[in-house]
Amino acid sequence: MAKIDPKLFSAHKHALEGPVDPCPKCGAELVYQHRKGGSFISCSRHPGCDYTRSLHDDNARIEKLLPGTECPECGQQLILRSGRYGLFVGCSGFPECEHIERLDSPPEEVQVSCPSCHQGQIVRRQSRFGKTFYACNQYPKCKFALNYPPVAQRCQFCGFELLVKRKMASGEQLYCASKKCGKLQPEPEGSDE
Repeated sequence: MAKIDPKLFSAHKHALEGPVDPCPKCGAELVYQHRKGGSFISCSRHPGCDYTRSLHDDNARIEKLLPGTECPECGQQLILRSGRYGLFVGCSGFPECEHIERLDSPPEEVQVSCPSCHQGQIVRRQSRFGKTFYACNQYPKCKFALNYPPVAQRCQFCGFELLVKRKMASGEQLYCASKKCGKLQPEPEGSDE
């Protein structure tokens, strides 16, 4: 059995030690904490002292004033920021004013009315992971959503007023958009393909 040379670990011994600076609130020793939400530095006298600090430098965030722009809600200047889901434009008066704008293009209308609420239109959207889906523009009041492009036609089996277009090996085919039905629609008579 091979022996482990302890000199291999001495060069990185400092990485295994705790933070060297004392707690700025009470002067006690700081320690690394590892929780389900991530790792951070906290005071060793917890819960008596509630000091915590992130391990990562928060100065890496992008914040840039956008000259010549103003918030439509309060009139202050808009600012480009980076957040949890990427870049966005927000009011420089945050948290008093919570106005934000997305940088990507507005949702594309598909011109199909929502079969669930009958008030909204189905629009094409993109998830934060880049996946395209189709949902009612009355969200969060209406949570109707589809994974495939909608087609304004009735199902021949259940009468549901919306179909979806799916690409299959045999070409594009229409299916009922109702979760209860979901049946493949027969080809219209007289269509030669």
